[in-house]
Amino acid sequence: MSNPLYDTLFGIHAGSTKPFLLLKDGTHWTYDAYLQKTAQIAHVLNDHGLRPGDRLAAQVQKSPEALALYAACVQAGIVFLPLNTAYTADELTYFIENSGASMVVCDAAKEAQLSPIAKRLGATLNTLNADGTGTLTDAARDKPTKFDTVARNKDDLAAFLYTSGTTGRSKGAMLTQDNLLSNALVLVDYWRFTEDDVLLHALPIFHTHGLFVATNVILAVGGSMIFLPAFDIDIMIDRMGEATTMMGVPTFYTRLLGDDRFDRDLVAHMRLFVSGSAPLLAETHIQFEKRTGHRILERYGMTETNMSTSNPYDGDRRAGTVGFPLPGVELKITDPETGKTIPDGEVGQIEVRGPNVFKGYWQMPEKTAAELRRDGFFITGDLGKVDEDGYVHIVGRNKDLIISGGYNIYPKEIELVLDEQPGILESAVIGVPHADFGETVLAILVPEPGATPNLEAIAEAASATLARFKQPRKMIVIDELPRNTMGKVQKNILRDQYSDTFAPAEG
Repeated sequence: MSNPLYDTLFGIHAGSTKPFLLLKDGTHWTYDAYLQKTAQIAHVLNDHGLRPGDRLAAQVQKSPEALALYAACVQAGIVFLPLNTAYTADELTYFIENSGASMVVCDAAKEAQLSPIAKRLGATLNTLNADGTGTLTDAARDKPTKFDTVARNKDDLAAFLYTSGTTGRSKGAMLTQDNLLSNALVLVDYWRFTEDDVLLHALPIFHTHGLFVATNVILAVGGSMIFLPAFDIDIMIDRMGEATTMMGVPTFYTRLLGDDRFDRDLVAHMRLFVSGSAPLLAETHIQFEKRTGHRILERYGMTETNMSTSNPYDGDRRAGTVGFPLPGVELKITDPETGKTIPDGEVGQIEVRGPNVFKGYWQMPEKTAAELRRDGFFITGDLGKVDEDGYVHIVGRNKDLIISGGYNIYPKEIELVLDEQPGILESAVIGVPHADFGETVLAILVPEPGATPNLEAIAEAASATLARFKQPRKMIVIDELPRNTMGKVQKNILRDQYSDTFAPAEG
């Protein structure tokens, strides 16, 4: 038996002296150097008693060694659990305990805090710092640079990714070898990646986007990555000339557009810009194309499904849409109440099925049964529609649906109107409690730099476009919207903050 994920993405590059990781300091790691470090780390995991199917939780900064830890887990048959570097000790306790992790790898700065937690939960603890130092790499230094790859099959688990948990305890999405591998190979073909590509990589690697999309795609073709610790505008612009492709979140693109150095000449050699993890404003699409001549390719995916849809590589990349279902992926829009498929053009819940869809939630059979149908369709929790040309539109999260006076209101429809108004950079529409209507529409507006929005004019424009029950009952201007590390607006925070906006006055 082989190990499909390791053999296809990693093992195939054994002995290659081609640069794989191009680093911030101008040095690089070849594929062979990367795989040697991978084998050494795999030996350490084996020495600690980790066996195929065991879980390893890693909360570490982005580094070549951190990426080698991912590969070592694949080679040794260990389930890799990357964790957001912003998680607190309390959050980490839950993830370690829930996953039953046999080993925890963290930054040395958190060792004292996490050591008693790991000990209590029966996990060994190793450290790995941003500069590649730590007890893990110390132990790996003298290990053999070859490791006998552990046999796995396509249905074996390769990774856990925990959902953000904004509506309760985070759920551990179980991703198989085939979930990751099939998606990478489809994206290689759909986005035309080759061994000649050099990807500008400034994304975190604890998330699907940076790890299982960007990294796996490059590994699949034997390309190279400019592997940056984080987004830094000066470094991005300085290294852009070496790249052919870039993957980013919307804030990457808005920050680049805010710098005069980012122009058509700088990106003349670039082949592809991809955006995901959060919706890209139509205005950003327009400005980007005007400035660079490139049209950003927007796609749609999530923790449980990897990538499900994409705008076309060849063809019309339409702003405000996430394109078509990827080859091998089925997508349908259903009625949230009945589960029945509804006609194109109508808004409903998005369901997807394909080899990209996860196996279920770890130790949560009820949650799995509620969201993953017996026929393989996953209920994403996103609301959307398919237009007459087959393009998929994301309207919002099911939990973001506003029901006011018995009417269903989709925030995205209102946000599109507000975002077009003079002086408005972006908006977030939420539902807040209201004595008469159950809940009502509240608009949170972020002005363009230096602008003072005319709220009366905006309200008038909204009244000309939206039915009365959809119009914001109030608009509040703030400096910026709360976002998570991947750029998604955290509407749950806004709902908590403004829940008393229409509360009856006391006395």
